[in-house]
Amino acid sequence: MSHQLPDVQAGEPDVTVGLSQVGVTGVEKLVELERENDRPFVLMAEFSVFVDLPGGRKGIDMSRNMKVIEEVLESAVDGETDRLEALCGDAAERLLAKHEYTSTAKVQMEAEWMIKEETPASGLPTQGTVDVVASAKATEDAIQEEIGCRVTGITVCPCSQGMSASRARETLDDLGVDRETAEAFLDKVPQPGHSQRGHATLTVSQESEPDVDLMELVDLARDSMSARIYNMAKRPDEDHMTYAAHANAKFVEDCVRSMARGVVDAYPNLDDEAIVYMKQENDESIHQHDAQAEREVSMARLRTEVTAEN
Repeated sequence: MSHQLPDVQAGEPDVTVGLSQVGVTGVEKLVELERENDRPFVLMAEFSVFVDLPGGRKGIDMSRNMKVIEEVLESAVDGETDRLEALCGDAAERLLAKHEYTSTAKVQMEAEWMIKEETPASGLPTQGTVDVVASAKATEDAIQEEIGCRVTGITVCPCSQGMSASRARETLDDLGVDRETAEAFLDKVPQPGHSQRGHATLTVSQESEPDVDLMELVDLARDSMSARIYNMAKRPDEDHMTYAAHANAKFVEDCVRSMARGVVDAYPNLDDEAIVYMKQENDESIHQHDAQAEREVSMARLRTEVTAEN
């Protein structure tokens, strides 16, 4: 006769407080992202999966429900998908159906995406990486899906550059260069400023699938900083990136605002209720601290603010 093991997790906890999310992180799966008329991208994705827990239940049956989570994710990633956020939405919906005691299920996915491109001056083929982020939150009423990216670039500090320009202006004056010539020179040759590696995050979320293109979001995020960077660079490419960055100096605040304008310009028909999340983080070069700015806002509000600026 088999011995019936007690279901401890189904019991009542000592402290009957509900938990907003309980689950597992670091679940790795291969995901195939469809491409039109080409082979799919194969991503090594890492999933985090959560459900909420009512106050009257001790646990979510972590070990037993891991089997359910595996089944849900395997079913969701089986075959190819053209939208990563829809994959997360499908997994969240299935997870909600599998847990009779929960009212919310959340699935988060991150993956490194290799992109092929050319260096900016020499035109040589190279590859780079961007981080793809997708998630979904399912309730009995709706599914909220999110898609976006984290990318790396370079920024140059306008304040530092302004001080260098002031010093150069004084030096040119001491050398007898007339003001008009000096200003023409400074206009053509951006002065040095301390630079830093920047990290831009841009995501869009809404009920049902956000009507945005992942690669377009990657481009918007990369172009929001002072300049793009590339994995391989010959001397002409290094010169191009350095000049481009110093000709387009930006604070972290400027980068977030550039993303905001880019999203509004790129998506005039995006749903007003869509939520846009923008974040810029800079690894400071001459300080022991780093800099950060961010904004989370509805598309309707963002359009109003950008239009008012214009």
